[in-house]
Amino acid sequence: MTRFGVIVFPGSNCDHDCYYVVKDVLGKNAEFVWHQERDLSGFDCVIIPGGFSYGDYLRSGSIASLSPVMSAIKEFSNGGGLVLGICNGFQVLVESGLLPGALVKNSSLRFICRWVGLRVENADTPFTRLMEAGKVVRMPIAHGEGCYFADAGTLGALNRDKRVVFRYSTPAGEETGDEANPNGSVENIAAIVNESGNVLGMMPHPERCSEEALGGTDGLLLFESIVSSLEGRTSPRQTLAG
Repeated sequence: MTRFGVIVFPGSNCDHDCYYVVKDVLGKNAEFVWHQERDLSGFDCVIIPGGFSYGDYLRSGSIASLSPVMSAIKEFSNGGGLVLGICNGFQVLVESGLLPGALVKNSSLRFICRWVGLRVENADTPFTRLMEAGKVVRMPIAHGEGCYFADAGTLGALNRDKRVVFRYSTPAGEETGDEANPNGSVENIAAIVNESGNVLGMMPHPERCSEEALGGTDGLLLFESIVSSLEGRTSPRQTLAG
C-alpha cells in the first residue's frame, strides 16, 4: 500500500490535518515522522505540513531547514520520491534550497486567512494529474509570509519549464486586483515544482478543503492525484520519468 510520511517539527500545527486526510479520507497508510529522522526509504510520498516550525524564529522555515530530516528529504527526492510542502512546508523547501525563490511578508504586512481562487497552470504533474489546466479551484490560505518572490532569471526558468503549478486568480481566472493576489506574490505565483517535477511547494492548504464539511473538496483532487501517480508506478521509488 502507498505510504505517506508526515513530517513533524516542533511547532507544526497542520500535521494531524494532513495525516487525517491521507489515512481517514483516502484510506492510505500514513505515519508521523519526527524531525530527527534520517531515513525515509520506506515512504512513497513525504508531506511537510503547515504550522509555525520552531515558532518561525529568525525567518519562517529557516531553522526547520537545518533539521536532520531535511537531509533525508533531499536524498528521498533525489531518488524520485514525491515531496509536498504546504504553507510553512513551502517555506522550509525554499529555505533548504529544494525550491527556488523566497517567501517574504505579505504585501499588506498582515496575516491573511481566507479562501482564494487558484488557476491550475500545469495539470501534467503528479500532484495535479486529476485536475484541468486553466480551471480555477478554491482553497484556503493562512499565512503572514506567503508572498513569493524570485529574480527575473528564476521566473523565466519557472515559466519556460512550466514549473508554476498554481496562480492566485479571481473565480473567473483573472490575475488582477487584491481578490486575485491576496499576498502580493510576483506573477500571482501560489505553487511551484522543482526541475524534476517531484517536489511541490504551495502556500494554500489542500488538507483544509478535502471534505464537504469544510466548505469544499478541491484540495482532495491534489491528494488523489498523488495517489494516482504513485499507484501508476511499477515500483514505489521509480522516478516519474522512468
